[in-house]
Amino acid sequence: MTATTHDVWLPYRAEEIDGLPEDLNYLFWDGEPDYPGDPADCAYYVVPYLKGPEVAVRPLASMSAVRVVQTLSAGIDHVEPGLGVLPAGVRLCNAQGVHEASTAELTLALVLASLRGLPGFVHGQDKEEWRSGFYPALADKSVLIVGYGSIGSAIEDRLAPFECARVARVARSARATARGPVQTLDDLPALLPEADVVILSTPLNPSTQGLVGADFLTAMPDGALLVNVARGGVVDTKALLSELESGRLRAALDVTDPEPLPEGHPLWHAPNVLITPHVGGSTSAFAPRAKRLLAAQLTRFAAGEPLRNVVTTTG
Repeated sequence: MTATTHDVWLPYRAEEIDGLPEDLNYLFWDGEPDYPGDPADCAYYVVPYLKGPEVAVRPLASMSAVRVVQTLSAGIDHVEPGLGVLPAGVRLCNAQGVHEASTAELTLALVLASLRGLPGFVHGQDKEEWRSGFYPALADKSVLIVGYGSIGSAIEDRLAPFECARVARVARSARATARGPVQTLDDLPALLPEADVVILSTPLNPSTQGLVGADFLTAMPDGALLVNVARGGVVDTKALLSELESGRLRAALDVTDPEPLPEGHPLWHAPNVLITPHVGGSTSAFAPRAKRLLAAQLTRFAAGEPLRNVVTTTG
């Protein structure tokens, strides 16, 4: 690296991260209007977390010497629109290993809360109503995980003690795992009619944009639960609303389209839906894992070693 291309832009102050290599110049930037230095001198750009696509891509056009763009999210769709302005050879890395525990925890919370009727109990408590009765259990249910990467695998790890009748797995490519086979998106028509719970943990890309549309939802059995911890754009909101309002399906959504869900949107008050505000990765488990990832990646970068989690390289 030359003397003018050694800056690292971090959304944490360098002293907050243990194990950073000493031969890099660390600048703090978490999406503020003013930049901490000249973007043209930035060699390694860590994208501010949860600040939206506008902030994420804002400095990219001026980063003429950047060599790595590192997200702190598993998804990269918020930075992809800006990659076209970068020079060739820039590596885009995601945060695999950071969000698995938190997202899998929330997934199980959404599944259990929806099946066991917890939102209704909360409303009953507000009204001092004792709403006893029988509710569905996760035990003996058939679960389908659509998007079986590291997060999908972590979700299945947490499903294991719940005595599910079956867990089916779908990803872009078929493969074998220790828990069983992973099938492809082409297999969904055969898998959906048997799924009591469908969990979406797939990235948002051209093959998954609007994947969960009218045909997908129609293939799900009556009373089935759709859980989305992926991206809002994976689901056709209009089609989902139709199924919710008919009472045929239920949903638990950590992500929506549009997002944030605006005031007055019909999804807020649709029957049989539980909504959380995209907090799958936003827990106390995030920061320690994010900082360990950055220390490891920057140590490799400073030593000229291959980086982990490289999703794509600009050409």
